[in-house]
Amino acid sequence: MMLNKIIDIYKDKLIKSTQELIAIPSKKAEPKEGMPFGEEINRALVYALKRGEELGFLVGNVDGYAGFIEFGQGSETLGILAHLDVVPEGEGWTYPPFGGEIHDNKIYGRGAIDDKGPAMAALFAMKAVMESDVPVNKKVRLILGTDEESGWEDMDYYFKNQPMPDFGITPDANYPVIHAEKGIVHIELYKKFDSLSSDKSSIVSIKGGSRANMVPDSCTCYLKDQEEPLTTEGVSAHASTPDKGQNAISKMLDLLTSKELGDSDIDKFVADLNRLMGYDTTGEGLGINYSDDVSGSLTLNLGVIDVDRERGSAIIDIRFPVKYTTEEILSAIEERLNNTGIAVRVIHCQHPLYVPKDHFLVKTLSRVYREQTGQDVEPLAIGGGTYARALKTGVAFGAVFPGKAELAHQKDEYIEIDDLILNAKIYAHAIAELVK
Repeated sequence: MMLNKIIDIYKDKLIKSTQELIAIPSKKAEPKEGMPFGEEINRALVYALKRGEELGFLVGNVDGYAGFIEFGQGSETLGILAHLDVVPEGEGWTYPPFGGEIHDNKIYGRGAIDDKGPAMAALFAMKAVMESDVPVNKKVRLILGTDEESGWEDMDYYFKNQPMPDFGITPDANYPVIHAEKGIVHIELYKKFDSLSSDKSSIVSIKGGSRANMVPDSCTCYLKDQEEPLTTEGVSAHASTPDKGQNAISKMLDLLTSKELGDSDIDKFVADLNRLMGYDTTGEGLGINYSDDVSGSLTLNLGVIDVDRERGSAIIDIRFPVKYTTEEILSAIEERLNNTGIAVRVIHCQHPLYVPKDHFLVKTLSRVYREQTGQDVEPLAIGGGTYARALKTGVAFGAVFPGKAELAHQKDEYIEIDDLILNAKIYAHAIAELVK
């Protein structure tokens, strides 16, 4: 039976599974026994593995850190890496963020496009291949992660305990194929304040943002002798495209510096942050506005701020071009921080990914995409970080189509049902080509 026809037969089950998975608020929480990232993430993992088992696959739970769903035989393995954890929902949703409701032929909810919908599309694509007469000469393993949005502890643990696929894809970015991903480094800029100096400031505290990889949509500052706090609002976006959001922390820094700050440690810290970053998303103020011919320009997102009378902290997300190194980034930043009293701490680092356009994986996936959509589009480089870089050889493949809105990490996230089905069909044909 033709692959696309099998997907059409399973269409309703694919939609329902996506809705039910979205309804699980799988945000990172306190660990429990056998649940390293909390109860809800574990519930999402158990749900997905149950769906896989019901569809006739071999499944495995890797101590709550990740799971796998597998079929096929052979000496080589094709890995498909997706994740079930989500970022916090934020505010201002039109529909419930964990409702999985359908409106205007779209499934709404946190994780709809990042990455629960694509994960289910990949699962049902595997089912289509398994039920078809396509010759399968390799193993196909869908690896379901649970900590992609945070520190990737899931992949660290998984690959210490399970074999590395020979090559693979992740449905967690854009079409046609992502052959290059910028390096990612999260750093904290911090400064300890002298208590006597702090007493001279009118600023009591500043808090804004929840994660480095999200453009913050709110920031609050308490001032001396004022009962009501100052608040600024922004528009959330993914940190890989900070120019698509409006940074509430940047607005607060601008507001505070417009009030003629004093010379206390707190005031100097706020003024320095505004001077070095402010509204800038290119890294120019920190001396890191680099670019290359493969992946384009560096981006910077001031994601979290936490200031009190004793200490100031700002956490930033930097996505740097593939031809640069973390060491070059840090060296330039430290030079700009001279004489400010601000120190740097590396929180998280991922090296860039680069797979040449003439590699068999890139060429095969590009052809499949072209055949299924009629679109002849060049492979892309992105600022997002996907599980592809956890693989020995891997690329991101979908799930956002060219010209469609980038909704990851934003309010009113959704996946169009037609796109969900088309994703499943594209993945089915990709699997069929790669396991010959």
